[in-house]
Amino acid sequence: MTRHAKNNTASSVYSYHERQRDNQSSGYGTQHKRLNKDSVKDFNACNLSLQPCRNPVLTPDGYLYDKEAILEYIIRQKAKIMRNIKRYEKEKQKDEQRLKESMEKDDETKTKKFSDHETMKVLSGNNDDEQQQASTSSSISNMNNGNDKQLPSFWIPNLTPSTEDRTKKPDTIVRCPMSGKALKSNRLIEVKFTPVDPKCINPYRATYKCAVSGDILTNASRCVVLKTSGSVVTEECLEKIIKKDMIDPINDKPLKESDIIPLQRGGTGYSSANELEAKLHRPVMSA
Repeated sequence: MTRHAKNNTASSVYSYHERQRDNQSSGYGTQHKRLNKDSVKDFNACNLSLQPCRNPVLTPDGYLYDKEAILEYIIRQKAKIMRNIKRYEKEKQKDEQRLKESMEKDDETKTKKFSDHETMKVLSGNNDDEQQQASTSSSISNMNNGNDKQLPSFWIPNLTPSTEDRTKKPDTIVRCPMSGKALKSNRLIEVKFTPVDPKCINPYRATYKCAVSGDILTNASRCVVLKTSGSVVTEECLEKIIKKDMIDPINDKPLKESDIIPLQRGGTGYSSANELEAKLHRPVMSA
């Protein structure tokens, strides 16, 4: 082993290599990771459970969920919102009560001060001790009147000052876990995948095809859901066949642009088709 290999971190300059190594070992800096195919869900998988959907439903933004999972999520979020509202109301009442008490205390102090000022008699025979006591009591120093023994200390646990955990005003809207937009159960659209083998019941082994052209659907397929029937078709079929007449080929109902919802697909493992780089933002180390 050469001398340079032994002393590669003994330079007087903090090098880029040393900075990156220290960031990685101490938990500082933004961490980048490229996702492989195993880390990306399939096109027919629920965005919550990441498992193939048994009863698939779709949000207006094109995110696919299993009906049982998304309804359970909505119920839990509503219960959480109610708990946060109750907690916020209790803290609000405490703040109002504390403000009321402080105002009453200020009024009492002002009244007492005014009364003492009106009834105060100046005595000519004040001794030096009384004058010193008066000057000490009116001093603005925080070390007088025994306050030096009540000062907070950051080294003693029982004297360490603490702050209350304030609760912000809770959001009363249940939001989609993927898009962050408002989510309502009555706006969920039932999706009907067309299986290649109708006899296959197991969703883990089932393969699906376009409801019109019969093309096999994969993670690389760009698909849309027709809101009028809930059927899944490919974008190629939509452009070449359906958009000419704007009629749903499954039930012959007229289609509008708002009835065509692009299905947010999973991933193919290729960076050209998906965003496959994950970032974890951590505190930055400056040196």
